[in-house]
Amino acid sequence: MATYAMLYEDIDMHSPPGHPVEPDRLPIIHGTRSPGLLSRLRERIRYLHYSLRTEQAYVYWTRSFVRYCGMRHPRDLGQHDVERFLAHLANERRVSVSTHKQALCALLFLYREVLGAELPWMQELGRPKSRVRVPVVLSREEVARLLGAFSASSLQGLIARTLYGTGMRLTECLKLRTKDVDFDRSVVVVREGKGGKDRVVMLPEALREPLRAQLERAREMWARDRASGVPGVELPDALAVKLPRAGESWNWFWAWPGNSLSVDPRTGIRRRHHLYHETIGRAIARAAAVARIGKRVTAHTLRHSFATHLLESGVDIRRVQELLGHSDVSTTMIYTHVLKSSAAGTPSPLDGLLIDASTAAVQGNASPDHRELSV
Repeated sequence: MATYAMLYEDIDMHSPPGHPVEPDRLPIIHGTRSPGLLSRLRERIRYLHYSLRTEQAYVYWTRSFVRYCGMRHPRDLGQHDVERFLAHLANERRVSVSTHKQALCALLFLYREVLGAELPWMQELGRPKSRVRVPVVLSREEVARLLGAFSASSLQGLIARTLYGTGMRLTECLKLRTKDVDFDRSVVVVREGKGGKDRVVMLPEALREPLRAQLERAREMWARDRASGVPGVELPDALAVKLPRAGESWNWFWAWPGNSLSVDPRTGIRRRHHLYHETIGRAIARAAAVARIGKRVTAHTLRHSFATHLLESGVDIRRVQELLGHSDVSTTMIYTHVLKSSAAGTPSPLDGLLIDASTAAVQGNASPDHRELSV
C-alpha cells in the first residue's frame, strides 16, 4: 500500500518504496535514495528565486495532485490525470479561475522544472479564460467610517490607514524595514514588491507622526531582542552571507514586528518576524462590520480605493500605474470602470419615467398608479 513517503521520495527502480521518511530530511545513502519530490520542488523554486508564497502554493497543489491520483508518482501520470484533477477543481471544488490557473501553473512547473518532462500534451491542456472583474471600491465616506471604526491607538488601524494612504499591497506594507520609511523626502520605498520590483510611494502627512511613534515602539522591541540574544531578522537573498551582522542592525528591523518569535520556515531559525497577514485581515473585516459597510472589505479593497480616488481627483493614470507598481497600464485601466464620470454619472431612463408620471399626476389631478404612462 502506498504511503505518504511517495510524496517525498523520488521513486525509481533504485529506491525502495513504502519506506516512511520525513519531508526535507532524506539522506543520500550509498546512492540508493535521492532527494524527495517535494524537496526537489522546493529546491528548484528557491533556485529560481520565487517567493515563499509561490513555494507554499506550488507545494500545496503538488501534494493535492498526488493525493487525488491515489498517491502515484507524477512521473507515472499523464495528460488524462492532470485534466481529471483540474476538472475536479473546477466542477466539484468550484475554485475560482485564478485558483484554477495557479494549480495548472504548479503542475506545469513540476513537470518541466522538477521532472524535466517537456511533453507534447502539456501544450494541449485547456487553460481557463480570465474574467475581468470590477474591483470592490469604497467611497471616501465609507473609507472614513472604516478607519474610524478602529480605536485611536490600534496598530491594525494604523496599518489600514497606511494601506489606503500609500496604495501598497498588504505584503509590501508588512515587509517594510525601518530604513524604507524616509521622513526627510516624505516617501516610502517598497522593496521586492510583486514581480521583485522596487518602487517609491508617497508618505502621507497624516501618517508622519503615527509612523514615528510606531518606529519608536519597534526600536524598543529591537533593543530587547538584542539584549536577549535573539537572532537577527530575515534578510533577502544572500545578504546574510555578505553582511553577517546586518540582520541584527536597526536599519533592517521590521517596521511592523510581531509580538512573539516564530520559526523561519526555510531556515528553521526562531526569530522575530513581521505581523501576519491574517491578523490585519481579520481586524479590517471586524472594522467593516462595525462601520456597517455592506461590501466585502479586505486589505486589498483599500488599495483599490486608493487608486480610484486618485483617478477621481484628476491624477494621471500613468502616475497611478507607477504608484501601484503595475507593469502594464491596462491593469490600471480597470479602475476607470468605477469612476463617477462613467456609469455613476449617467442618468437612468427610469428616472425620466418617474418624473413624467409625477408630472402627469399633478396636471391630471389623478394618482400616477391609475394613469397610463406613454413611452
